[in-house]
Amino acid sequence: MILKDIATEIGMDVSTVSRVANSKYVDTPYGTKLIKEFFSESMTNDQGEEVSTREIKKILEMVIEEEDKRKPLTDDKLAGILKEKGYPIARRTVAKYREQLDLPVARLRKQI
Repeated sequence: MILKDIATEIGMDVSTVSRVANSKYVDTPYGTKLIKEFFSESMTNDQGEEVSTREIKKILEMVIEEEDKRKPLTDDKLAGILKEKGYPIARRTVAKYREQLDLPVARLRKQI
């Protein structure tokens, strides 16, 4: 779920919904959680559709799992692969997502 979905549904700006979600908590059986944690970020793919960054992270994780461990892919090459799949994101964004997934850089993923 993305903030834009809620904003559209209630007829408010995304920034307003974001501010509200940022400062509110909910008590769950798993502990007290910030409402913002239940939303994912989004980006626009090459067809103009809103795509959750969770989907992109899942694809990134699969690509890294399937890479040749003797020649792991750099962030630049990973960005190129994602672009081919219709997700035009920058190398810096790939690095950010990779770090959020606790995946090391290419030279540390290398296996001999």
